[in-house]
Amino acid sequence: MDVLSVALDLPGQYPTVHLQEAEPPLRDLVFSIGLPEGTALAHALRKVATPRPLTHELFTSALEQLGADVAAVRLIGRHGGTYLAELVLSGPRGTLTLPCRPSDGLTLALRRTVPSPVLADERLLEGGGDVEPAAPAPSLPAG
Repeated sequence: MDVLSVALDLPGQYPTVHLQEAEPPLRDLVFSIGLPEGTALAHALRKVATPRPLTHELFTSALEQLGADVAAVRLIGRHGGTYLAELVLSGPRGTLTLPCRPSDGLTLALRRTVPSPVLADERLLEGGGDVEPAAPAPSLPAG
């Protein structure tokens, strides 16, 4: 999935994130996020420099210093209109999968020098109802 935009269309209260498949049939996924999260995501999408590191910039820097990388962000489910995601980290000690808000995962993915892949469960693109997350993928032991 590609992050196409983050926008606040008045009179709406919340920014919307517009994702689109990177390959045909180019289906869209659009959902709302909070205003602070939208601002952080817009900064990352537009590569806006900030005078001091924002939280996502700090986390990205910490990952780099630890030799870890954001391997992927996965949108894995939807419950009552709220999207569920997970962040896949890869480093010297293995792979770690953590639950996260989609906005945080997307912001971290876009903060990388080469943006990390954004993946979406196929079922999220097919309709607007609840989608239960599939069984989690096993992570390598971190030891």
